[in-house]
Amino acid sequence: MDRKKRAAGFASFKNYIRQPHIIISIILLAVLLFIVIIPFAKMIEDSFIWQFADTRLSRDAVPGGFTLFHWKRVFASTITRNVLSIPLLNSISTSLGVSFFAILIGSLLAWLVTRTDLPFRKLVATLAVIPYVIPSYIHALAWLNLFKNERIGGAIGIFQYFFGISPPDWVSYGFFPIVSTLSIHYFPYTFLLVAAALTSIDSRLEESGEILGASRTHILRRITFPLILPALLSSFILTFSRVLGTFGTPYFLGTPVRYYTVSTQIYSNIINRVPSTAYILAFVLIAISSAVIYFNQRLIGKRKSFVTIAGKGFKVSRVSLGGARYPLLGLVALLLVASVLMPLVLIVWQTLTLYPDDYSIKHLTLLFWIGKAGTAFAEGEAGILRNPAIIGAAWNSIKLALYASIISGFLGIFIGYAVVKGRNTRLSKIVEQMSFLPYLVPGIAFGALYLALFSHRIGPFPALYGTFFLIALVCVAKNLPFTGRAGITSMLQIGGELEEASETLGARWSTRFRRIILPLSIQGALSGFILVFITVMRELSLIILLVTPSTRTLTTMTFRYQEQGYTQFSSAISVLIIVIVVGGTLLANRLGKKDVV
Repeated sequence: MDRKKRAAGFASFKNYIRQPHIIISIILLAVLLFIVIIPFAKMIEDSFIWQFADTRLSRDAVPGGFTLFHWKRVFASTITRNVLSIPLLNSISTSLGVSFFAILIGSLLAWLVTRTDLPFRKLVATLAVIPYVIPSYIHALAWLNLFKNERIGGAIGIFQYFFGISPPDWVSYGFFPIVSTLSIHYFPYTFLLVAAALTSIDSRLEESGEILGASRTHILRRITFPLILPALLSSFILTFSRVLGTFGTPYFLGTPVRYYTVSTQIYSNIINRVPSTAYILAFVLIAISSAVIYFNQRLIGKRKSFVTIAGKGFKVSRVSLGGARYPLLGLVALLLVASVLMPLVLIVWQTLTLYPDDYSIKHLTLLFWIGKAGTAFAEGEAGILRNPAIIGAAWNSIKLALYASIISGFLGIFIGYAVVKGRNTRLSKIVEQMSFLPYLVPGIAFGALYLALFSHRIGPFPALYGTFFLIALVCVAKNLPFTGRAGITSMLQIGGELEEASETLGARWSTRFRRIILPLSIQGALSGFILVFITVMRELSLIILLVTPSTRTLTTMTFRYQEQGYTQFSSAISVLIIVIVVGGTLLANRLGKKDVV
């Protein structure tokens, strides 16, 4: 009897394990283990091991041996204040400042577009998402072109050139410009989330409050605000976690005045060959980001009972702005000019200047675009459209964005299939949670994870550092939370009876996937493809630690030229990045017949 039970149990297990979604889940777990869990474990291990470079720091260093030296050095030593305390305070204050202003700007703009009779609302809604398409560090470069002064770096900006007034250092560099430029870059997060929330709220709820005699302030506080609070919390998490790991903007605007954040300290320690310190700082970012996301989920979880869309139709009434319509439209236009048009104009203007601090019309030139090699400028380098190194970097960027978007997009579809088909099972929950883990890790910290694991041989696998494959792999892994979520959403919209009917007719799983599941899910997953393409094309924080001269991209070339003081080249490459990103987005929209904005 026991033998029959064991045989029946084995047969049942065999049938279970042969199900397509179970096989896919197991394969995905193995992939996610390799690209997410193992790098994290390796970084933890390295933080407790003496490295060869540590012999410069301690006479007790025994390369390969166990030690708590790095943890003590970061958390309890004479350099703790400079390595951890001050950069951490700067990171948190910057992230909170950006989150506050981005939420304020985005919420007000969302209310004006969805709940008022503001003129040109559709045009404003379209233009409001463009600041996010522009890489954040390009806003930083535009700020430098406008406000840099001669006291730091020597060259002056456009403001001082035309008005003869040298901007104070706090305007040119440090906390104020970092918060200002990143707020402009990230307010579209809040705008999109809050606009969607306001659109889904039946305005009769607010009208009922007015009928009962409630004031506008009371209605806003007791009805509208609680209903959009989940959207506000989500936008806070998105903004805070992204700013926490942002590298380019704090580096360009903070480093000249020694305003360091944890992300710039991670980069500095890697460059100075103290990787264990960088890994521990990466843990700090991961811990803060994870804690914030955890508390956000707890807060939102308590408010899941709100219902804003019922069986009956609902309406969205608009508040009349009266005589304030056009003054408010002017303020909105000023915001869009400052966040979209002005940065582009400033960057393009910088590319045409023959000398970094001479903005006169008579000295405008196309030298840095189409100039031949061998001139007396920029050490004789050719313009970017003739420069083999930059053309190669452009091809690397496009190739990287395409590879990452396609591979992570298809992985997202498989994740969606495994999660939805195995819904409510422990295996599907593990797959979903593991695919979300990279979101918890700030970009530069995730790059540090991969540097820790792949900088040397792992068993039969050679060291991957310096290869294009490693950069593609880290981009795929980091973007899995987005494509995985898009894949799950797409699969939830596909009825299970379609696949069941084809299975009844004898179709193999590969045929069912190729002829039914993939065609129906690809349209919904297109937004994930586009998002990854845009993200990777303008990625700097994630790959700055992994790129070598043979694998450099346009973003890292921008970084190197800016470091060397060749602002015309860095600005020209920035314009090229924007053109490719916008062109790729428009092409994807046309091919998919789907408007992502």
